[in-house]
Amino acid sequence: MTESDLIPDLPESDLSEDLQDDPSGTFSHVPVLAAEVVAALSPAPGKVYIDGTLGGAGHTRLLLEAGAAVYGIDQDPFALARAREAGLPGLTVLEGNYRDMAALLAGAGVSQVDGVLLDIGVSSFQLDDGGRGFSYHTDAPLDMRMSQSGESAYDVVNGYEEAELASIIYEYGEDRLSRRIARGIVYAREQAPIESTVRLAEIIKRAYPGFSKGIHPARRTFQALRIHVNDELGALRDGLCAASSLLSPGGRLAVISFHSLEDRIVKRFVLGDETLTPLTKRPVIAAEAEQASNPRARSAKLRAAEKKATPVGEV
Repeated sequence: MTESDLIPDLPESDLSEDLQDDPSGTFSHVPVLAAEVVAALSPAPGKVYIDGTLGGAGHTRLLLEAGAAVYGIDQDPFALARAREAGLPGLTVLEGNYRDMAALLAGAGVSQVDGVLLDIGVSSFQLDDGGRGFSYHTDAPLDMRMSQSGESAYDVVNGYEEAELASIIYEYGEDRLSRRIARGIVYAREQAPIESTVRLAEIIKRAYPGFSKGIHPARRTFQALRIHVNDELGALRDGLCAASSLLSPGGRLAVISFHSLEDRIVKRFVLGDETLTPLTKRPVIAAEAEQASNPRARSAKLRAAEKKATPVGEV
């Protein structure tokens, strides 16, 4: 099978935004790389899938429409509530982090599945929720916790040593001015605790001399803090291992990532797992029409793999 066999041409989309309300008034999500994900996972009646990042259930709806059953996992209490309210037939909602999918599925009496989908990172409705603190565009308390529990961005920004902050910003944000930003944060919090997203964004902006327009310099630091607070890369590594163990022979894994740190982990895992056969030599990106209609799709990368058949004589 080649990449062109796996990924069909996309029809032009008229979807203008990532999040929409469906006719019933319930929350819905316009998923990125929709046709590509369906082609990669090959859903059909009688098959069982895991959507490890349920979110607005956009990808899950596509799997359900194909007749498959889906176990949707999410740690965000708001996403869980919306998914349960939607009452989608064939969907079983499980609360938790996808890194624990093996234990969560075992609790539901499931030991093998036909496919696993992971759509990594923060969801659009989390970014759009002004009270969550994920976005530097909206004035909100510093939080960034997907599960709404544990250490928050406020705790990190106001409690970590300067060197620790610089390391987080450099490693997870890949920002070359990480030390200057960390120094500015420490200086500012000595005057008063940094409590809001807007104040933090302004502090970061001052670390960039001469900045006037373009991508806001806070983007990388906010990404770094979010990744750290939610241990996103650790969860990804654990989740990939769990997914591989749950896939039945011929089962499919599809992972959508949005920055190089995530994509690198997925690539290395797929190539290094001897039980998997890569289905995509290079990450699949969205067609120009989708990128134009859905800004979130511009940085999305899809990698897929298939579980190998059990060797003869092996139990």
